[in-house]
Amino acid sequence: MQIAVHCCYDPGESSLSEDVQMAIHQFTVVIEPDEDAFHAYVPALPGCHTFGATVEEAQNNVAEAIALHIESMQEGGESIPVEREPLFITRLSVPAAA
Repeated sequence: MQIAVHCCYDPGESSLSEDVQMAIHQFTVVIEPDEDAFHAYVPALPGCHTFGATVEEAQNNVAEAIALHIESMQEGGESIPVEREPLFITRLSVPAAA
């Protein structure tokens, strides 16, 4: 699943101004069942994760979490990672001793 997040930033200042520029960042998001909810995380942004009662809620929450994570990175002077398209995603079955 790919999520596009619109982020606001002013490259000349750490706070937003009336001359806000918009950038669109795309990240791969993983949403997994977790007990009675869904856990969503962004592999390219360590520490960026959230939960939701439904898949849709988790997706909305992770979009907000990504925007906040990027805002925090920008305020800290960090560069925003550019994620390449995943080459291959699959599920593997691996035999193991019981």
